[in-house]
Amino acid sequence: MANVNLSLQVLPVVPDSEIYYVVDKVIEMIKATGLKFVVGPFETSIEGELDEMLEIVKKAQTICTDLGAERVVSIVKIDYKEEGVTIDEKVSKYK
Repeated sequence: MANVNLSLQVLPVVPDSEIYYVVDKVIEMIKATGLKFVVGPFETSIEGELDEMLEIVKKAQTICTDLGAERVVSIVKIDYKEEGVTIDEKVSKYK
């Protein structure tokens, strides 16, 4: 399957003082996958195969709850086309 782009925003329900810590742990997990990713102020965009990316979304939920979130709201956006799509084709002209 061709690469797709997935953007993930996790909103863990934790005390304000812990939000960045929990989100940082999710970003560390994404980084450990070796996939191309870009961290933005609201979400992290990742490039890879859809099945692998959906597993990342599931792991993100577990990380948040393991770190004390009583609830996690996640916003997921997926850009898919049969021949594939890359982060670079979308943003390279802005770099």
